[in-house]
Amino acid sequence: MDTSQSPSADYLGPLHPKRILLVEDDDALANVYLTRLQAEGFDLRRVANGEEALASAMSFKPDLVLLDVMMPKVSGFDVLDILRNTPETAGLKVIMLTALSQDSDKERAESLGVDDYLVKSQVVIADVVDRVKHHLDTE
Repeated sequence: MDTSQSPSADYLGPLHPKRILLVEDDDALANVYLTRLQAEGFDLRRVANGEEALASAMSFKPDLVLLDVMMPKVSGFDVLDILRNTPETAGLKVIMLTALSQDSDKERAESLGVDDYLVKSQVVIADVVDRVKHHLDTE
C-alpha cells in the first residue's frame, strides 16, 4: 500500500481539536477561559496548580499550555523550566498568563523559553484567544 499520499500526521481536523492545558488557580477566571476556548473548538483540561500541570502535560499531551505564574505548590516559572528541560515536553507552546507585570518577571519567563507573556490586567479574553490561535497556527 502506498502511504506517500496519506495526510500528514500533524493534521488535526475538526475531529481532533488542538489540546490546551489551562493552569489557573482562580476558579472564576479559569471558568471564563474554559468556556471561551471550548466555544472556539479547543479541547481543554484545567488544573489548579503547578504540580498537576506537570503531570497533565505528560498524560494529556497538550499542544499549548496557558500557564499562570503565582500558584500553589509549584510556581509557573518552575513549571516552565521543568517543561523546557523534559524531552517529551520541551517543544510545547507555552503562554504565560499572569498578574505579574514587572519587566524582570517577563525577562525571567523569556530566559526560561516562554512563547508568549500576557499580563492579565492588560489583555481581554479575545486577545488571549488570538494569541492561542496564533501559536497553534489556527487563525
